[in-house]
Amino acid sequence: MKNLTNNFSSSYQPVKALLIYNKQTEEAEHNSIYVESYDIGKFGNPINAHPLTVKETLALSGIFQTAQELKTGFLRCKGLMPNKVLYVNPEKGGYAVWYTPPREVPLFFSGSLGIKSGRGKVPAMIWRADRESLAIYAMKCNRKPMEKTILYHAPFFNIYCDGKVCMGNVRIDIGQETRLEDFMEQWEKYFWNSYFSHLMNDHNPVTENIVQIWKTQISSDRAFPCQVLKPTRYTLKNLFV
Repeated sequence: MKNLTNNFSSSYQPVKALLIYNKQTEEAEHNSIYVESYDIGKFGNPINAHPLTVKETLALSGIFQTAQELKTGFLRCKGLMPNKVLYVNPEKGGYAVWYTPPREVPLFFSGSLGIKSGRGKVPAMIWRADRESLAIYAMKCNRKPMEKTILYHAPFFNIYCDGKVCMGNVRIDIGQETRLEDFMEQWEKYFWNSYFSHLMNDHNPVTENIVQIWKTQISSDRAFPCQVLKPTRYTLKNLFV
């Protein structure tokens, strides 16, 4: 810390200084701004005073644009938009909606349920998440959903009737500049690596005994029986709010 000034001076050299003038008028909205630019001489003194040029303005704009991009990096893609993304809203805290096809995943169950943890096949799913909360739903179709696609209750424990997931004591840590691909990957890991323990408010999301369903899924290689899914009152479009 004692050498901070010397280290900074040896790495960064001043090259430009700006002086902003504000001409006051009776009506505040008509105030005019004049920007004067100075080059910095070899002895650190301002020289060559002149009005800010177009070239200097563009260079300054580029610096501010880079800063703004860093500030708004949350939910921006690293590259091409992933095919599973359905909707992204980075404003007002930001959230994303995406889907995953039927697949086999690791499933962890609390000992009180009497279900052995293991791998099992799950239906196609819709995910909606912001930095702090997650809601999930199931689909009967295996293709990319449309706005009018009917959503079904996700056939798992620890999920409320409205689709919101109780994450228990899972520590959610998603940064303000997390890119979209990492955001989705983190939420899916949080969900699949947590333990299912109980039904929320006695909400059974399927038409049959949910414990027996998962005992069967873990001990077999069959696709998830989508006929047991219960419809919600939502379509995909309802999640874009």
